[in-house]
Amino acid sequence: MSIKEKLVYLSDTNSLFKKIKLYYWRCKDYPDQHNVEKMIRKRKTGFDDKKFAAIRRVENIHKGDRCFIVATGPSLTITDLELIKDEITFGMNSITRIFDKTDWRPTYYGIQDRQVYEKMEDSILDYYRTSDNVFVADQLGRYFQLPANFIQFPYNGNYHIYRGAYEDYSVDFSPNAYEVVYDGYSITYSLIEIAIYMGFKEIYLLGADCNYPKGEKNHFVESGFVDKNAASNPIRMRVGYQAAKEYADAHGIKIVNCTRGGMLETFKRMKLEDVLKERD
Repeated sequence: MSIKEKLVYLSDTNSLFKKIKLYYWRCKDYPDQHNVEKMIRKRKTGFDDKKFAAIRRVENIHKGDRCFIVATGPSLTITDLELIKDEITFGMNSITRIFDKTDWRPTYYGIQDRQVYEKMEDSILDYYRTSDNVFVADQLGRYFQLPANFIQFPYNGNYHIYRGAYEDYSVDFSPNAYEVVYDGYSITYSLIEIAIYMGFKEIYLLGADCNYPKGEKNHFVESGFVDKNAASNPIRMRVGYQAAKEYADAHGIKIVNCTRGGMLETFKRMKLEDVLKERD
């Protein structure tokens, strides 16, 4: 084991090293996080932030409608995608890599993770270079030349590290995607926030398996990015989903899990076919 590998192992397993790691990231990210929080406060008090003019234009454009947020868990199938071709849908991350196998295309597409975007950039631009239905975290603009037509959202991804201990997972939820989109440990969570901002009253999740079995396929189609934290991701994700459920329940918004299998039990489950029958 190299020195670097030993340090990584210690930072993930030793309580003292975890505290040191947390303190390091708090110091390193503080200037950026301070600016992020300052701009959130300004937008909340009426500041017209031109950088996010595009996302302001989608507020309540789907008021009262329903949508499907399509995650990329291994339970997802081409057959299921074909079933929702006539629905309003959100795709994400590596989903573009199956476009050559299906006529289905998401109404909207979202991505926020820098490392995933790096792996997916060519595929995303092949399909969306001139599209105006792509939601991207504004932080990606620091590292990549994003097309001007992409809809940037004000992503607050690092607020977690300023709260509690290293493994004290907590999330905030924002119904106003112009002011801020809080990270909830997955792009699916961010798209729920954006969907609510757009006015959707019924949100159906598909392919949200919320588990990463060791040695098994973790995604319907892989992005090429290997997440070293995959084993603990479901724990964090469920914290996020619980926050989304609490907001939705308090505001008359229905979130339903149509995933076939998986381990996400936060939301009521329904079979996809039964949901589609309701439309008919």
